[in-house]
Amino acid sequence: MLNNRSITHFLLLAFADTRELQLLHFWLFLGIYLAALLGNGLIITAIACDHHLHTPMYFFLLNLSLLDVGSISTTLPKAMANSLWDTRDISYLGCAAQFFFFIFFISAEFFLLTIMAYDRYVAICQPLHYGTLLGSRACVHMAAAAWGTALLYSLLHTANTFSLPLCQGIAVDQFFCEVPQILKLSCSDSYLREVGLLVVSVCLGFGCFVFIMLSYVQIFRAMLRIPSEQGQHKAFSTCLPHLAVLSLFVSTVTFAYLKPPSISSPSLDMVVSFLYSVVPPAVNPLIYSMRNQEIKDALKKLIQSVVSQQE
Repeated sequence: MLNNRSITHFLLLAFADTRELQLLHFWLFLGIYLAALLGNGLIITAIACDHHLHTPMYFFLLNLSLLDVGSISTTLPKAMANSLWDTRDISYLGCAAQFFFFIFFISAEFFLLTIMAYDRYVAICQPLHYGTLLGSRACVHMAAAAWGTALLYSLLHTANTFSLPLCQGIAVDQFFCEVPQILKLSCSDSYLREVGLLVVSVCLGFGCFVFIMLSYVQIFRAMLRIPSEQGQHKAFSTCLPHLAVLSLFVSTVTFAYLKPPSISSPSLDMVVSFLYSVVPPAVNPLIYSMRNQEIKDALKKLIQSVVSQQE
């Protein structure tokens, strides 16, 4: 029987057993990580430097990119280090920190996506009130509420989970310290309070999801009333990136946590967790820059200014 005081480290699940595959995974993860840092970093810099992008939509996009950088930096560097050095160890405090920051960034991202749905609703359904409802102070307050609520939520989750007696070993069946896998290590009669917190989390997440869906019902109804086809296309193009990012995020998280136990396995759980924890932060910059001419123009100006300075 183990208890929390005797645990100094955990063992994460390895992506591969052979040395060649471990090194292959390291280079693959390094490429994905650098691409995510570059893509999100370019969007953050472009929005910060171009005054044309100092609008509520791009302010929230900047926050989303910051959260994506934090999210992927929580899980992937440790996975890369373990693959490179052929180890599975993570310290107890390191696991708790990874647990905290991952929940913080993921929950803050979902709250922010909810706010971005409201931003699109006001822009399309109440354009005359856009400047009033989404002034600079209101935007800062909403973003701060998303970050602050996620901070409180992750603190409660982490304190509650790691105060449980862990007596089922130290092997975590995941490549990072994830909520369900840590709960599996707790004693069978001591995890009910964390399950209660998870139920509250599901209710909160479902409430945000319903709000987003109702917002888009109103948005699509307003789009249909736009007389010109060009106006409809412009309104839809501002919503498409947000819908794509939201769909990718919600579908992968939903499948990761609500898939039937009958198809669950350590390898499948690892692949699914990789999809929702690593793929969205790496793909989101591409989604937002592909069909957004303002982002493209800002990035072009940024690159040209950097090249001219070097010459």
